[in-house]
Amino acid sequence: MSSKLKKVGIPVAIIAVAIAVAAGMIAGREPPEKTVQENKAFLVDTTAVYKQDLNFVVNSQGTVLPKYETTLSSQVSGKIMSLSPNFIEGGMFKKGDVLLMLEQDDYLTALKTAEAELARAKAAYEEEEARGKVAAEEWKSVKNSVAPELGLRKPQLAKEKANVLAAEAQLELAKRNLARTEIRAPYDGMVKSKLVDVGHFVTTGSQLGVIYGTEVAEVRLPLSDNDLAYLELPSAEGEASVVLSAKVAGQQMQWSGKLVRNEGVVDQQSRVIYAVVEVPDPYARNASSNHLPLKFGRFVKAEIQGNHAEDMVVLPRSVLRLDGSVLVVDTERKLRIREVQVQKADEKFVYIQSGLEQGELVTTSAVPNPVDGMAVRLPTDDDSGDENEPVATATAMAGDAQ
Repeated sequence: MSSKLKKVGIPVAIIAVAIAVAAGMIAGREPPEKTVQENKAFLVDTTAVYKQDLNFVVNSQGTVLPKYETTLSSQVSGKIMSLSPNFIEGGMFKKGDVLLMLEQDDYLTALKTAEAELARAKAAYEEEEARGKVAAEEWKSVKNSVAPELGLRKPQLAKEKANVLAAEAQLELAKRNLARTEIRAPYDGMVKSKLVDVGHFVTTGSQLGVIYGTEVAEVRLPLSDNDLAYLELPSAEGEASVVLSAKVAGQQMQWSGKLVRNEGVVDQQSRVIYAVVEVPDPYARNASSNHLPLKFGRFVKAEIQGNHAEDMVVLPRSVLRLDGSVLVVDTERKLRIREVQVQKADEKFVYIQSGLEQGELVTTSAVPNPVDGMAVRLPTDDDSGDENEPVATATAMAGDAQ
């Protein structure tokens, strides 16, 4: 009986001692130090307001085209005897160069015939003129009165003079037809397409090829009504400057042009009006040209110099909110929702005309659910702040501002 009590009593005693020790340790432990949790204001990035004078730039795009495009055609008929070596696709030529030559034999014969007819008509005229003089002398010797016109052979002389004029006209026509057997270039240019070859017989009006003028290139730029608000379309006072750009062989190239006119009609489908930019000597054929060739058919982007504006504030496009306001941080580090008047906005920047003062701080950070008077802080306000603490960026703001 005593052995059983010993087996039960020892474990109970151990548990009791453990409970007593634990109770003593708990009773002697100091309470944990209480710390006050600091709620920091929302951290934002800002940019200072800076007013400046600027010229608006309107962006557009278009395709380079020749100002002059001509379909060559024959004014006379005949067989093509020769072609210029430059009368091939892409061949360059100068104004006055002979591009094609037709067979001339028939036209040389016609020229000789016209020359002979003119000589015969002149001889007949001179003969009739002499007869008139003889008739006048005979009339004076026979009768002492005024001779009638028929007696002086004036009608016959007028007829022979008309024959001379007709023969001269035929000679001029023969010369023109002979000259038309040589198809000459009307301007400096290049061959777009060749439609005939040596040995082909062409008739009057037959198409021979298509040529482009290389003296001036044009680019048609579509402009919306909003774009027109920032442009002075060409007038007597001058022409707007335009910078054209394109990537050529992996490199970004630029060319200068002038906005010379607008087409004056709003496109019924796209509701835009087309302005025309001219680029002189696009293929850099003149020695004075210092740019790379701007080839026809190339697609280019255009930056058009627009109107002048004063005291404008230029900010990232992301700062503008949907309701047309921006977030401003005042001197007390309070967030203020400010209504502004926007003059222009594009995909990168917003141009603010009024509503902001010089030196004010505009928030470029994305602030979720902003409230007027909300406390904020700047990175410069907390030098010991956590470097790993995330700061909203202007890029993040873009989604909220759109």
